[in-house]
Amino acid sequence: MSNPLFYVGDGELAPVSAGATVVVSGAEARHAAQVMRLSPGERVDVADGSGRRVSGTVHSAAPDRLEVTAETVHDEPAPHPELVLVQALAKGDRDLLAIQTATELGFDAVHPWQAERSIVRWKGDKAAKAVTKWEAALLSASKQARRARVPRTEKVLDGVGVASVCGPGSLVLVLHEDARQSLGEAVAEAGMLTGGAVERIVLVVGPEGGISPAETAALSEAGGRPVLLGRHVLRSSTAGPAAVAVLQQLLGRFGPRT
Repeated sequence: MSNPLFYVGDGELAPVSAGATVVVSGAEARHAAQVMRLSPGERVDVADGSGRRVSGTVHSAAPDRLEVTAETVHDEPAPHPELVLVQALAKGDRDLLAIQTATELGFDAVHPWQAERSIVRWKGDKAAKAVTKWEAALLSASKQARRARVPRTEKVLDGVGVASVCGPGSLVLVLHEDARQSLGEAVAEAGMLTGGAVERIVLVVGPEGGISPAETAALSEAGGRPVLLGRHVLRSSTAGPAAVAVLQQLLGRFGPRT
């Protein structure tokens, strides 16, 4: 069974080497002491969210301070290409469900997208609170999945502005039920199965009402490729994670831990 994972701030593990003491504080320490009731000698992992993972044993556990004796330090390289999800805002927290599941499946960054047909709208203070909620969901899902890297929340996109994700080094795949090319065919055509030079693969997922004609046109004109994920129409909460899983398999990333 994998070790429970706790997070510290970005960069806090940079000076850590075997034998050093790592201190976890705040909510993470309270969870370790009061919820998990960890005791000295139990094995845990500590990560900084940017790829560095320390494995060790609990030295002491208190509600405000968890001390871990480091045994091994491992830096997990950033995936190449990285997988970026453009997730349209959706009602009933289906957008949150999408990014949580995609986190477990291994994507790297997400753009919230207020599409033309999104029922949910982010305005004013609501936008800032919503972004905070998304970031908390990403952190929680990363912890459950034992990820050393927490996906990033990128800038919020609006309407046809979604086309800004297209550009050099990006393979932009727009999930669309009217597409004629499959996701797998598009990836193979781009040379990704034979070490292509693409820096990132961007998956664009529309809202419940679908991607508007104007948005579809803007994406296509900018270089986005409409692709079909399968014969069935998936919900906004399902399409992104399903596509991430397919890509991970195509790229050979689903396999034993190293």
